[in-house]
Amino acid sequence: MASVVAGAKRIVVKVGSSLVTNEGRGLDPDALTRWAGQIAELRRMGREAVLVSSGAIAAGMQRLGWKRRPHALHELQAAAAVGQMGLIQMYESCFRQHDLLTSQVLLTHEDLADRKRYLNARSTLRTLLGLGVIPIINENDTVAADEIRFGDNDTLAALVTNLIEADALVILTDQEGLFDGDPRRGAARLVAEGRAGDPALEAMAGGTGSAIALGGMLTKVLAAKRAARSGAHTVIASGRENDVLPRLARGEPIGTQLVAERATLAARKQWLADQLQVRGTLTLDAGAVKALTVQGKSLLPIGVSEVTGEFDRGEAVSCLDESRREIARGLVNYSSAETRRILRAPSSEIEARLGYVDEPELIHRDNLVLV
Repeated sequence: MASVVAGAKRIVVKVGSSLVTNEGRGLDPDALTRWAGQIAELRRMGREAVLVSSGAIAAGMQRLGWKRRPHALHELQAAAAVGQMGLIQMYESCFRQHDLLTSQVLLTHEDLADRKRYLNARSTLRTLLGLGVIPIINENDTVAADEIRFGDNDTLAALVTNLIEADALVILTDQEGLFDGDPRRGAARLVAEGRAGDPALEAMAGGTGSAIALGGMLTKVLAAKRAARSGAHTVIASGRENDVLPRLARGEPIGTQLVAERATLAARKQWLADQLQVRGTLTLDAGAVKALTVQGKSLLPIGVSEVTGEFDRGEAVSCLDESRREIARGLVNYSSAETRRILRAPSSEIEARLGYVDEPELIHRDNLVLV
């Protein structure tokens, strides 16, 4: 079994807070130096690399003398502001030893939810890679609100993987990989390979993070599922493993690799799949669910039984079946107020109910993606 990273030309590497801060004791210059050296080796092998690094909040906590992660939003944001300075400065110094330029890119989920900002971020990152610069990406915790409560950078790393159409995502953690049980409570076997999106692996990965890192193994397995939407494979491995990145790139299997089996989505549908903050929900009847999932058709207002939330034309909404399970996301052709007036109506009645008709479909199939 060869590593899925062996054939990857563009790789996203994510390192967690516990690794960056040596379990919360402060920024670990030796660890950052090792990863910089390994990424430099990837570059010498002809690979492109993007680094997604946690650690700003944890580093700020250390500088401020806080032992436990605070809960108050303003304290989290203050810690991020203090810690981000030291984090990026140390990375820049480490990469400079290998004559590599670095760039700081701070993102929020909103940057990837807005179509224009998404395309701007994509263009910037592709330009940086073309210039031979190593982008170092972190969540913009200083201004983010809901995103800090959401947790870890694992999801952000997967979104970046989709954004730049990377071939592989490598998540470096303080564990060897995914185990079929809790290794702290007895015998457990490392899962060497699995399928990204396998519900059994998601159930196996359930657990919580440390006092420093908010995310656990489940967020990493879910990140692999998200990265697979653009055809990227994922490896979850120990960041303390010697030369882990070059060894993976040479084909050595290390940790847990989760293989993508879905075909690559078109860029527009990929963006829709990555919407984290939909503006509302549409509940569909069984006929509409079948039309979307089996027949590949557009969503018509006659198949919608309920509307929740407030949204405008062109915004992203979530489509739910009658058991409230999400089945699709898409850009809606009518506002929430308009949708409430035309739900359960055939398309031929839209003009009569609204006084005009923009589109016969509530969501056109070209603007809809199954999840």
